Amino acid sequence: MPPSLEREARRLAAHGIVRLRAENPGPLTLSGTNTWIVGRDPAYVVDPGPASKEHLNRLVALVDARGGLGGIALTHDHADHSEGVGALRERRSAPLAAGRGEVDVKLLDGTRFGPFEALSTPGHAPDHFALTCGRACFTGDAVLGEGSVFIAPDPGALVGYLGGLQRLRERDLDVLCPGHGPPIWDPRAKLDRYIEHRLERERLLLAALAAGRRSTPELLDAAWWDVPAELRPIAAVSLRAHLDKLDDEARLPSDVELPWR
Repeated sequence: MPPSLEREARRLAAHGIVRLRAENPGPLTLSGTNTWIVGRDPAYVVDPGPASKEHLNRLVALVDARGGLGGIALTHDHADHSEGVGALRERRSAPLAAGRGEVDVKLLDGTRFGPFEALSTPGHAPDHFALTCGRACFTGDAVLGEGSVFIAPDPGALVGYLGGLQRLRERDLDVLCPGHGPPIWDPRAKLDRYIEHRLERERLLLAALAAGRRSTPELLDAAWWDVPAELRPIAAVSLRAHLDKLDDEARLPSDVELPWR
């Protein structure tokens, strides 16, 4: 194990946490999806990850070494985080907590499950929750260790997302454990950057609208100029969420082209 990963493992161990990264890198999964094992006697799993036999075998071995499986919690039900739930429960029976679907515990804001408290963080998905455990927080795709998040254009998504980030910022946290990328050891600074990133996109978008730009390509060129070409369709999803926010605030010109939801 490289020295940097050894240091990371030691710091996480002080919080009773192990990170297991799935080998599913890609444009949306970045370096791969993180599965988190928390506590022991029993251990809890956050986001079992994709339906990969190799990943599941490693996960079950870690859980068994920590005294068995007490429960499974999902930050949200996107496939790269949730696809492995069924196979894990076939091998190690345990209750499932999530924001929607066929679950044993339905997460709501403030729900307690095992060592976790759920905090609603919509935006990336309407069923998205951050899960706090002591001074650690499992942020799923609300805050990433690398790259930035796309916001799905559900009703009130962007306002809800910014509100969730602010609520996380108010917590006394040592580490954020994201759905993708390495742990974040400066939570408040990271959350400040995430909030400012969204506000800067909005400022660029408003400037483009004031200059008469109306089409999706024009608005993407102005406010998402830094996004690689292969990710522009995903950027258009976030653009729609930003436009919906402006529309809700009566700040959107009536002739703007709206990307698909």
